[in-house]
Amino acid sequence: MLGNLFIITAASGAGKTSLVRELLAADQQIKLSVSYTTRKPRPGEVDGEHYHFVDEAVFLRMLGEAEFLESAHVHSARYGTSQKRVEAVLQQGDDLILEIDWQGAEQVRRIYPQAISIFILPPSIEALEKRLHGRGQDSNEVIAKRLAAARDEMSHVVEFDYVTINDIFELALEDLRAIIRTQRLKRDKQLRRHETLINTLL
Repeated sequence: MLGNLFIITAASGAGKTSLVRELLAADQQIKLSVSYTTRKPRPGEVDGEHYHFVDEAVFLRMLGEAEFLESAHVHSARYGTSQKRVEAVLQQGDDLILEIDWQGAEQVRRIYPQAISIFILPPSIEALEKRLHGRGQDSNEVIAKRLAAARDEMSHVVEFDYVTINDIFELALEDLRAIIRTQRLKRDKQLRRHETLINTLL
């Protein structure tokens, strides 16, 4: 039975990573696709857990060999999702989250039109700026670039199936859980999951 493929997208600083971390901690049936990237690790990031950190040459080789389901060039770094990994998890029947930008979401939907896409918005530009400064990881120049890119990124919200606003963290998390539960309860999924029971009832 195929699992559900969830795409979660947000402008940098909207709280996507923290929300996904809480989702994964509470639900063992959902996995996270670990992307490849050419950017340098931030403090506390672990290779193979947060990202697969590779150099430009390795990334371009993988790109040339069509190993990526999607790839993007964002904020002077490259990002890509392993197609083999995605297919393996879905075939096992587990749900999978892709934490990717709108460009990657567009590419994935071409191959997996059944993917469920979710966009997380901040409550305001001011809140977004405050969160980026609060990380303490980027220079003022980098933050200014991220804010300039945020409006363009958020203009793609209309392309997504679901939208949540991360103003109060717990409410945004409940929104994401509700979306995932809704998808799992859809008729086709339930008929396959409970085939034996349904056959005895009909």
